[in-house]
Order: sequence, then C-alpha cells, then structure tokens
Amino acid sequence: MRMEIDEVEGWLRERLPELAEEHGVPGVAVAVDAGGRLVEAAAGVLSRATGVEATVDSVFQIGSITKTLTATLVMGLVAEGLVELDAPVDRYLPGFRPATVRQLLCHTAGFEGDLFTDTGKGDDCLERYVDLLADVPQISEPGEMFSYNNAGYSVLGRIVEVVRGEPFDRCLRDRLLAPLGMTHAATDPYEAILHRAAVGHLNGRPAPVWAMARSNAPAGSMLAMTPRDLLAFARSHLTDESLRVMREPQVALPDIDWGTAWGLGWTLHDLPGGPVFGHDGNTIGQSAALRIDPGRDVCVAVFTNGGDRKPLMREILGRVVETPAEPVPNPAARLDPRRCAGVYVSSTSETTVSTDEQGRLWLEQVPVGLAVELGDEPYRTELLGWRGNSLLPAEPGHGPVAFLGDDGEGRARYLHTGRADVRAPVRLR
Repeated sequence: MRMEIDEVEGWLRERLPELAEEHGVPGVAVAVDAGGRLVEAAAGVLSRATGVEATVDSVFQIGSITKTLTATLVMGLVAEGLVELDAPVDRYLPGFRPATVRQLLCHTAGFEGDLFTDTGKGDDCLERYVDLLADVPQISEPGEMFSYNNAGYSVLGRIVEVVRGEPFDRCLRDRLLAPLGMTHAATDPYEAILHRAAVGHLNGRPAPVWAMARSNAPAGSMLAMTPRDLLAFARSHLTDESLRVMREPQVALPDIDWGTAWGLGWTLHDLPGGPVFGHDGNTIGQSAALRIDPGRDVCVAVFTNGGDRKPLMREILGRVVETPAEPVPNPAARLDPRRCAGVYVSSTSETTVSTDEQGRLWLEQVPVGLAVELGDEPYRTELLGWRGNSLLPAEPGHGPVAFLGDDGEGRARYLHTGRADVRAPVRLR
C-alpha cells in the first residue's frame, strides 16, 4: 500500500533535502497529484555556480517526457481526421522512408534513431533535420521490433507542423500548454530565462550548455517546466477518455526492466497492483520521471539537475506508486557465451562483450557522440545471469541487457539496451 497524500506531503518536506544531499543531487523538485489534490516540494539549488535556491516554481528540463506531449498533439490530428495512424509517413512528408505514423509513435520504425545534428534555430530546423534522415541506416524492418528512436519523434513534430501549418513550438503552446494552464512551461531557453531555471550538472559542476538543438525539440531537447505543470498534462490523460487509446499496448518490450510494453507515446508497466504508465527523460545533466497510476488516480513527477539521481527517484516514486522490483542476479540463468560475445555498435556507443578463462561474460562500453555530451562515461562490468535472453550488469547503476535475433551463425544480432545496437561488422541498409 502506498502512502496517503498527507503522509507523502510530510515525508517530502522532511526527507527531500536529505535525499538530495545523500545522492549528491544539486536540486530536486517533486509534485504529487492524488485525485486532484496537489502537493509540491523542492530542495537544493538550481546551479552550484550561483547558489540560487530550487523552489516549486523552478523550471527543469523534462527531456524525453516531451515525447508524450508530441504524441498527444499527433493524436489530436488523428481525432480530427487529419492524420491516420497506419498511413505511411510519406503521405504527410513526401519522399520519407517506409514507416507508418503508428510505428514512429511506438518506436518500431526500425531506422537509426540517435541523430542529433543541429540544423539551426530557425522555424525551418525540423524540415531540414528530417531531410537528413534519408541517409541514416535501417537496422530492422519497419514494425519488426522496438528500438527507442529520438529521430522518429522529430519526424512526428514535423508532421504536426505540416498538417497544422505552424511551427511545432507554437502548436505545442497553443494546443497543449495554454489550454491546460501550464503557465510555467518554456519551449526554449528564451522562455526559460523568464523563470527560475535549473541548470544541469555533470560530474558535480554546471554543464557548459543549457539545451540541445532545436531540431530535436519534439523528442525532448528543450522543453522545461515545473512538476506542477507536468502533472496538469498528466491529469488530462486521466480525465480525457479520448486519450485512453494512447496507453493501449502496441509492442512488447525486450526484457530490460524498461516496462512491459509501449503504447502510443507512453511506457506501460503491468504490475501486480495494476497498470502504471509514464515516461522518463534525460538531457544535459537534467533528468525527469513521470508516473501515472490510473487505478488509484495518482500522478507523480520528479525532476533533478545532476548527481546520482536514480536511487533518489526510485525512493520517491516508490513512496507514491507501485514500481517494479529491482533486478537481482539469478546464477542459474545463463546464456551461451558464444552467442553473446562480439562488438555491437550504434551512434551513441560501441560495446564489446567478451569471455574470460572461467567462461564469465564481460561488457565494456565506450560512449560516443551525444552520449559523451550527456555525461556518459566508459565502463566495464561482468554480466550476471538474470532471466530469458537478458543478463544483468554487476556494476550498480546499469540496467539489464538483452541478446536478441540471430546473425545467421547462431550469434545474437542485437545487444538491446532500449536501443538495438547491431553486431559489427554488419552491412546496414
């Protein structure tokens, strides 16, 4: 049984500053909505360089949680009969590669999804960005498998622009932020500066830049707000029956502790106490988590700007909603080392899986590209048995990895960590 709202409020006010200090988190803000009653709390500072206090009115970047707002805009077009979910994308963006709108929404379009090219700050940035996707590799057939795809959500943002005839940011503000009364929401740094704005921290110091490129805005590169405003959006998904379809399962997820399935924008968790849906987000030194329990009519949002945020978020979320049990190794669950060993590549990492003389499996990952900017660091860890096709890194802080597919020689084709990294060398279409 989760805590009642009065208990949550008291616990947050007492415990939040301690949690921030324990985990080296510069600043944190939390909001909980239970049946329409809201409680808020904040602790720490927005920047260690300035010492400005974090308050409940401070705006933090929400990162990829933005995708749920982008998906909601798309579903508005669907409700109006302006877009069809199973229509090819090139109906709206002529010449675009094979994929449907539904596949973009549930990350099954199959093309490399971590392209973060900056195409400028003008209103044509999304149009220019989408044109670049003609050259990215196709790693699986459209509809074949889930692989988290940031680029796909920029494409969805461009569809919104084309169909509405207005820039994405304006559509977002006019059709979601303003109608929902989200007064402390900023679509870019120029708006964020009007509020108390959190700065991301990497390795304990303020990040050198505040936001990523505008061309990735529909995927989560810029949007900032208070937890209170995010819960106004979350509550709309509990009260608007037309949006319920967005939490219907579209594709089962690999067994990597991300959730059970993906809906039309939402991560879905099938838990013993009932379904919970939500999304996480990360930008340059900032992180956010949103969870919604429809059965108990409860929403919770947690924002941080650096430090060891995962255990802090886990403790706060677990006080409010049911969360999955932490993965623990199962020595009896083993995979054939010959199937797993190899090098797996993507645009954000190169990962080597190898065996030692005792037959143990080891994973060594080197981040590349944007992952370096986001503060990811190289690491090496033993892989322990867990379940099915998935193994668990022994080093804390890293989630399970799954070995999927077949390369034609009895070896896994993909190392799945949320994204499907491809065994190398391989010819990508």
